[in-house]
Amino acid sequence: MINWANFISQCFNGLVLGALLALISSGLTIIYGTLGVLNLAHGAMFMLGGYAGWLAYTYTGSFLAAVAAGSLFVMIVGVLIERLIIRHFYTRPLEDQLLVTFGLGIVFVETVRFFFGSLSRTVPPPASLVGITHLGFMVYPTYRLALLGIVALALLMLYVVLYRTRIGMIVRAGIEDSVMVDSLGIDVHKIFMLVFGIGAMAAGFAGIVNAPVVSIAPDVGEAILVQTFVVVVIGGVGSFPGAILGGLIAGEIISITSMFNPGYSYVMLFVAMTLVLVLRPHGLLGTAGRE
Repeated sequence: MINWANFISQCFNGLVLGALLALISSGLTIIYGTLGVLNLAHGAMFMLGGYAGWLAYTYTGSFLAAVAAGSLFVMIVGVLIERLIIRHFYTRPLEDQLLVTFGLGIVFVETVRFFFGSLSRTVPPPASLVGITHLGFMVYPTYRLALLGIVALALLMLYVVLYRTRIGMIVRAGIEDSVMVDSLGIDVHKIFMLVFGIGAMAAGFAGIVNAPVVSIAPDVGEAILVQTFVVVVIGGVGSFPGAILGGLIAGEIISITSMFNPGYSYVMLFVAMTLVLVLRPHGLLGTAGRE
């Protein structure tokens, strides 16, 4: 039934999904904005974070250990592939970058499938976050409310790193003019490695904190990758605030449309993206000079 209670509940669902998409998209837009690399393996990194966290939870029984393991593992993977593979493609055509990151994503997915199979895995939430919470006007799963706060805190930390630290200043300067940053004596290659690691970690962190909501499977990153690219287009390529705004918009579109007809949720998402491209080609908060 469609009523006000269901509508408000779906709005909350959209807010949680939107915050999660904003976190994943922020990692993707940071990587593209700084390095100019469109990382098609980003969805696979989301999946890797979930599996690394699940493995840690299996051995420790600690959700905090799972979150730490999922985030750090994907960050290390990101640093390694940047140093070993990606940095050789900075000056190559965009098509080469797309192909190599797409291939890396396939390698990650099939490696996980080889070792863990295709069956989905679940990570239970902490005992203190199990159950429902009465909000007065509705009841809502406790962990979903906590997830909203967790993701908001992670986005705040990313904002502080990018806009309130020297490293963030260098990263933002590298986004605008990496040649000038290099001319000032700053090793841009180390900055690029750090940026790729942070962007990958954002995806891995999102993958494990979302595991109690949606079960983990090798192909779980495919749908997330599509949604993430739509978010980046809506918000504006290379814009961190745009990733947050785009994520919230996309989350609400998917959630509210699903209440009426789940089959049209993606249709409406792409309709919104098309409208943005027609009316404001560089995105809602993007800059006109950025490709």
